[in-house]
Amino acid sequence: MHRYAKLGYVALNVSDLERSKTFYRDLWGLDLTETAPSGEHFLRCSDDHHNLILYKGTPGLKRIGWQMASESDLDQLAERIQKAGQKVVEVDAKERAFLHQGRSLRFSCPFTGTTHEYYVDQRQLGGTPYKWTVAKIQRLGHIVLKTPRYEEALKFYMDVLNFKASDAVDTFITFMRCWPNPYHHSFGLAKSSTDQGQLHHFNFMVTEDDDIGKGMWRFKKNDVPIVRGPGRHPPSGSMFLYMLDPDNITVEYSFGMETFPEENARRPRILPPIDESIDYWGSPMDPRMGAYGPIEVDKALAAGRKAA
Repeated sequence: MHRYAKLGYVALNVSDLERSKTFYRDLWGLDLTETAPSGEHFLRCSDDHHNLILYKGTPGLKRIGWQMASESDLDQLAERIQKAGQKVVEVDAKERAFLHQGRSLRFSCPFTGTTHEYYVDQRQLGGTPYKWTVAKIQRLGHIVLKTPRYEEALKFYMDVLNFKASDAVDTFITFMRCWPNPYHHSFGLAKSSTDQGQLHHFNFMVTEDDDIGKGMWRFKKNDVPIVRGPGRHPPSGSMFLYMLDPDNITVEYSFGMETFPEENARRPRILPPIDESIDYWGSPMDPRMGAYGPIEVDKALAAGRKAA
């Protein structure tokens, strides 16, 4: 089966490029790598050229980028997606140059509408390493989507895309890792009561618990809405803090996470549908948490896929 390296980047559509750039650079702690002539901002928390891209558009999720372990793994994944009846396209040379990436493939998920992109090589900036500023961000951690077709989507992500379930809370959310990446989850699927897929939140992992506490007060001082936390997630063991970005998209800091061996990992647990399965500490949840996150559907990709 094909192997992943990691969740590589998240691409967001935002209403005001400069406002969002300021938030993610100065308050969140990412490094601005490049501003394209057409206005898009590339930001990072690693030696990669980007872990977040900001595009001008109706606010929400534009695309998810996954780094594969090798070209062979990229080919194997494309073959599996196509055998499942879904269209896979090569990203053209002009856009690859814009993204500073090698060969890249995309498909449109029939259960969430999300565009997933897969690549092996991305420009590295090791000569000018990412430097911590207001937070010691360790990595882009995970992303969680909501879908009304939860059971179908879960089967597809596990059977076709080769994600491994780590834990679930009853039958309404499953946390998965992009095998053999060891972290408890790089991706989550939650059941939605709406008729469309939606972004719930995306996450950056920080290096120490002080990043959680310092962040809480920094966000409060700058009138950034905190919608849950600090708290601790029972499934992964992570300490968390959720905020809203300038477009009311939910974004999370987390510290600490269970890791899994490549083989002979423990069986996934199914936790009961109670608040204590989400937060040991009992922090209240603002109803705005995960409430806003439209997904941009790539119409050309979606038009070429088969019904699922």
